[in-house]
Amino acid sequence: MSSPAASAPIPTGSEDTGIRFGPVEWLLTALTATIWGSSFLLIAIVIDDMESSVVPLGRVAFGAMVLAFVPGARQLLPRHEWPRLVFLGLVWMAVPFLLFPLAEETTSSAVAGMINGALPISTVAVAALFARRLPHPTQVLAVLVGTVGIVLISYGSINAAGSADLRGVLLLIAAVLCYAVGVNVVTPLQRRYGSLPVLLHVMVFAILWTLPAGLEGLGHSEITWSGVIALVVLGTIGTGGAFTLFGVLLKRTGPVRGMIGVFFTPIIATVLGVTFRSEALSLISVAGMLVVIAGATMTSRPERSVGPT
Repeated sequence: MSSPAASAPIPTGSEDTGIRFGPVEWLLTALTATIWGSSFLLIAIVIDDMESSVVPLGRVAFGAMVLAFVPGARQLLPRHEWPRLVFLGLVWMAVPFLLFPLAEETTSSAVAGMINGALPISTVAVAALFARRLPHPTQVLAVLVGTVGIVLISYGSINAAGSADLRGVLLLIAAVLCYAVGVNVVTPLQRRYGSLPVLLHVMVFAILWTLPAGLEGLGHSEITWSGVIALVVLGTIGTGGAFTLFGVLLKRTGPVRGMIGVFFTPIIATVLGVTFRSEALSLISVAGMLVVIAGATMTSRPERSVGPT
């Protein structure tokens, strides 16, 4: 994606729409946050019995099956857009979908959700890089507030349980950066052609990217009911359903404010980790959750236009 001159307005892929963040936007945010917050627990359940390389293939395959039943998703997109769709299949889905289960081999599901909460910062940074201009100061402040909350949650959880290592953290950071690039690249495509057709095309290309390693990993995996059910739910709801909702949210709000739900995924991931995986939760983490909510509320305000920098 080419970058405009410094004097030009922010391109469609990185701007907010100015739509008021009302009940519909908050509902979409809550649904995506709940689904994605649960996905870290589901990944942990899957890799208890299966190879990590099975997860990305299962996610995109089951997700594509869900979208294929939706008539509006089966629109064929122009061939000149395919290179960008192939790129998104790799960077937005195949690579991060593999990095998260690899990280959770040595890092708890709660910590994975916490680090994923850094996505708004990465999205703002990538958007600013594409546009060659700084984001609005209010957005910067809101994201920093949310980041402080994420740091508190992460510190409290790691200090309480020692449930993370450097390898896992680096893999998670790399996955978040992939998501940030993908969000900025996919948004203008979704505004031109609609969320569902773009998502289905990206998932089909992601299947091609993940198929070789996924089939090999399946041959070395133990097939259990818990693992299969978790993978099906992760693919159908956590990928097909959640990405559809997220695509609608991005189209309505833009990629920066569309990231608000990510502030809440650490809370959901932590609660589920404590409940189902016996992962420790400290008072520092609880304080961090309150800071995260404050940052999310600040970020939900429409961005006012500023002059070029």
